[in-house]
Amino acid sequence: MPRNLTNELAKARNRAAAERTLMAWIRTSLVLISFGFGIDQVVEAINRSVLPAVNAGRLTRSIGLMFIAVGIYAILMAILEHRQELKQIQRDDYVYVSRRSHGVVVATSLVVIGVFMFVAIAIKSNS
Repeated sequence: MPRNLTNELAKARNRAAAERTLMAWIRTSLVLISFGFGIDQVVEAINRSVLPAVNAGRLTRSIGLMFIAVGIYAILMAILEHRQELKQIQRDDYVYVSRRSHGVVVATSLVVIGVFMFVAIAIKSNS
């Protein structure tokens, strides 16, 4: 079966778009994981040197782990979605199917983490 040049170029553009999307998710995931690791390390360093009497370790460790978990989720889902997209592009009977947005899941997770941090800091400062 002869291939249509227009269709093949459209597939190439879609593949390039899928690659850019994957790279954006990789950047997002890397930032989330780094931020989670950074929170834990910065607070631990402050506790060791400046304020050894203050113990915020459990709270910051939990927050850091939540950021890392969201980052790991984001990169895993991005990889799976990217593979599905590439398989779908290769098919000749391409039909667009709307899927759940992983961006909404990550954004919702960050809202939950933000609310948790806000409440934890508010409770801590009132104590």
